[in-house]
Amino acid sequence: MSHPEQFGYVRPFSLKERLDHIQEAKRSLGTTIPWLCDALDNRFKHAMGSANNSEFVIGPDGKILHMRDWSNPSLLRTELAKLAGEVKNPTQVADLNLDIQDRKPAAARGVVRRLELPGQMRAVKVLPQDSGQPFYVKLRAEVDSGLLSSGTGQMYLGFHLDPLYEVHWNNLVAPIEFKVESAGETKVTPAVGKGPKVEAEADVDPREFLVQLENAHPDRPLKVSVRYFACNDEQGWCKAVTQEYLVRIEADRDAGQRSSRGRSSRFRGGSRPRPGGFNR
Repeated sequence: MSHPEQFGYVRPFSLKERLDHIQEAKRSLGTTIPWLCDALDNRFKHAMGSANNSEFVIGPDGKILHMRDWSNPSLLRTELAKLAGEVKNPTQVADLNLDIQDRKPAAARGVVRRLELPGQMRAVKVLPQDSGQPFYVKLRAEVDSGLLSSGTGQMYLGFHLDPLYEVHWNNLVAPIEFKVESAGETKVTPAVGKGPKVEAEADVDPREFLVQLENAHPDRPLKVSVRYFACNDEQGWCKAVTQEYLVRIEADRDAGQRSSRGRSSRFRGGSRPRPGGFNR
């Protein structure tokens, strides 16, 4: 996913979730064109150069006739006209009359202030461990450049509700809790944390934390466990969920980069994050 959190969506953890993303995109955009889905390890993307917005014209024999790292609709139209001939009254975007249907969030947004990060951070590999139930909340881990090069620095832990499951936080019970277990000489501070106390009964904002790592190494993955309460009002349930991840301090080239963290402009309540990465 090139821009995680766009429209609230986060990176899928399974092929089924990725296919569900496609169905959601087709629904929201109102399109009927065929879609192609890469494998979960993005093998096709990697084979084709790994560019985030690349464009290819492939002939009937499977040979690549034109390719570029960044899509250019005008050039693409010219190339197709040379290959297949000009057309009368070519379709324009306005002609498609797309009726974009955004998914309504399961609860209010902009209730909890987003965590302000100290600088540019890089996503690292997150391996979800099977818990026998969906990952209603998904972990995104990022580290600063110093941590990647020296093993010491700050790590961001962001727990994001997946809109596909139409769930929200239950703020009437205990907030989200996390624990980071390390191995060998790796030290984590703080190794445990709790989410903020929120006055609103429900919301869908991320729960974000900063921790300090010392002597981290890719060969010593961290085990992150999390406990939270998720609710689906339409289906009429609220339940406690406990899940685990392995986090490797290794850059993840498929994790994308968020275009915006939606900081103070979306904030309508809560308190400033305290040192240690979480509100009290």
